[in-house]
Amino acid sequence: MRRVASGLTVLAAVTALGACSPSAPPKPAVPQAEYLVFYDQGKQREAEAAVERAGGTTVSAETRLGYLTAAGSGEAGFEEAVGADRSVVGVSPDRRIGFATARPATSAKRFPDEQSLTKSKGDPLSGRQWDMRMIGADRANATAPGTKQVLVGVIDTGVDGKHPDIAPNFNRELSRNFVTDRPKDENGETLDGPCEAKDCKDPVDVDDDGHGTHVASTIASPVNGIGIVGVAPGVQIVNLRAGQDSGFFFLKPSLDALTYAADIGVDVVNMSYFVDPWLFNCTANKSDTEKQQLEQRAIITGMQRALDYARQKGVTLISALGNGSTDLGHPKADNQSPGYPKGDEKERVVDNSCLNVPAESNGVISVSAVGPSGRKAMYSDYGEEQTDLAAPGGDVLDGGDAKATRSILAAAPEHVLRAAGRIDASGRPKGSDVVKDCARGICSYYQYLEGTSMASPHAAGVAAILVSRFGKPARGGFGLAPATVEELLYKTATQKACPSPRQYVYKAYGQNETHACEGGRSDNGFYGHGIVDAWKAATVEP
Repeated sequence: MRRVASGLTVLAAVTALGACSPSAPPKPAVPQAEYLVFYDQGKQREAEAAVERAGGTTVSAETRLGYLTAAGSGEAGFEEAVGADRSVVGVSPDRRIGFATARPATSAKRFPDEQSLTKSKGDPLSGRQWDMRMIGADRANATAPGTKQVLVGVIDTGVDGKHPDIAPNFNRELSRNFVTDRPKDENGETLDGPCEAKDCKDPVDVDDDGHGTHVASTIASPVNGIGIVGVAPGVQIVNLRAGQDSGFFFLKPSLDALTYAADIGVDVVNMSYFVDPWLFNCTANKSDTEKQQLEQRAIITGMQRALDYARQKGVTLISALGNGSTDLGHPKADNQSPGYPKGDEKERVVDNSCLNVPAESNGVISVSAVGPSGRKAMYSDYGEEQTDLAAPGGDVLDGGDAKATRSILAAAPEHVLRAAGRIDASGRPKGSDVVKDCARGICSYYQYLEGTSMASPHAAGVAAILVSRFGKPARGGFGLAPATVEELLYKTATQKACPSPRQYVYKAYGQNETHACEGGRSDNGFYGHGIVDAWKAATVEP
């Protein structure tokens, strides 16, 4: 850490000078850091004692999920000392970690290798939404658009609640921002950049990245004569921000977002990201230090507890599968972890015991991505155990030459596009991936993006339709057991068999890449139980 190192250098010089004086100046206190300490059930007091023995103090206790927030020495050895106690199952620094999962043409970092047209019935840009036609959402809109009593939480980088094609369905009162912008990382390198808000905490209707806004738009852009139409245009969007402007996520905000969603009666949450700094979380990888193993155990344990808490309170959990072109059932290498801070990455051998979180966590419905032809996108992760459903995520290469319009079109914050240089001073788009729509005296912007981030919200929207149709009065509105939603999602999905031959060869940019599809027609590694179908969800009998 540059600042600490330079400080120690100055201290050494001062101490050397002071040695000639009657009394040397006292050494400054070691900087304190905060940690999340996860303990075994019923072992809170033992964990608190372990923190105290290591020289730390317990700041607070989250008894719902079984962890302590502890302040301890920032020096090496604190986490190992706490983790050595048998009551402790994992220890993680409370720091900014994780990546969102999208493939933009230009934007912040996300899952690896993410990238980012005719008028028809619906809203002005509905003709460009091949994705909605693929899953029958264009027809379902008239039959079952969803009800305002259904709440869909977007755990992401934020939501532009003032965007004309989101505002009518945006619930500002219930929305929360669980993160504080950080201009620089712990090494002094630029992270989020200058804070836009005085206290570095953005309002709940702001998205300085664009990723969360795109996701929210796909789920629930209304039928309002502006731009596009979402899968479930009648439901409400709740912003549950857990991601930094830079695309990184904290572990704790992810936990906070899930528990808050559960406590206020959110029906469905979309999680288009993975909790990092580990792409794959391994509990005992030989190439990792004890401290690194404790951190990965904390991520696996903490997120599973938060997911379980939410699911038990009626939240259906939907996640993007990931964009690493990886068979998650047979992973072999991870050269991207730990991904924070920059430069800490190393080569690791991994296996199926290592988990991508939350995509591989229990109780989560994980979604792979398909392109316009219905084939699995080359970038999309897959796996017989891991893939539950498939949905349109876009694939610019699905058809030979690369075209942005084979991606998913959804709302984009104007200020983000301006900052990225995607529109000029007069407001004209600079490229085919950005679309400007002016209708009813209002101009708004949209962007083509591809990724499993774009697939997951299609599934979340279909889940919202099902909750709207079959839910019963519950806390804050309707409620439908997640197990029932999951069963109906699988029942209404359009089954799709593995390609023949199963060793599918993708050809792109003069190179070939082979993905092996395992499983039968009703459940396989490419498409899970099938491609989500909004029309079937809108018409299926209970």
